[in-house]
Amino acid sequence: MKILLETTNYNKFKLQICGDLKVIALLLGLQQGFKKYCCFIYEWDSRAPSLHYSRKYWPARKSLETGIMNVENQPLVELSKILLPSMHLKLGLVKNFVKAMNDGEAAFTYL
Repeated sequence: MKILLETTNYNKFKLQICGDLKVIALLLGLQQGFKKYCCFIYEWDSRAPSLHYSRKYWPARKSLETGIMNVENQPLVELSKILLPSMHLKLGLVKNFVKAMNDGEAAFTYL
């Protein structure tokens, strides 16, 4: 990814970047694979399932410092230059919603 950014002169043009969440995590230097702190925006703990639906507010990440909260490498881009892929997120939410529906209901047959 670093070579790709250098080849496209990212620093010169200060482009905005939009990608799926794995690409964004890679660009921000987060550890790949299953990790405790997988969100690059909040300090959301993925290994605390008892808090996932009861705790409404998680603290925001203050920094992307190497060695702290699953940050492996220095970030390649600034956090302010990242755009979240809204259509990708919406499709994922709708897919999970449809999976949770009962097959026999009228709403499911309507879809």
